[in-house]
Amino acid sequence: MWGLFFLLILLIPLVAVILDSQLGRALARRIEGGAPDNARLSRLENEVDRLAAEVERLREQAEFTTRLLEERAREEGLPPGEDRG
Repeated sequence: MWGLFFLLILLIPLVAVILDSQLGRALARRIEGGAPDNARLSRLENEVDRLAAEVERLREQAEFTTRLLEERAREEGLPPGEDRG
């Protein structure tokens, strides 16, 4: 009997913390039948697209820089991967 009592005392704060968290709020919105915020979702999709374009641009810049460094090393007669230092 006392074990059950102590278990309930320990579970009450745990449940309160979970329900007050972001996860608890999301579950509550889903239970209430709330639809996701379309404007927010649209902004997130736009941001993901922008970031993808930026990553692609950075990849192209890195490839270009690598090609330039390889050409420079060949012109100076250094074996690939060796430093001039």
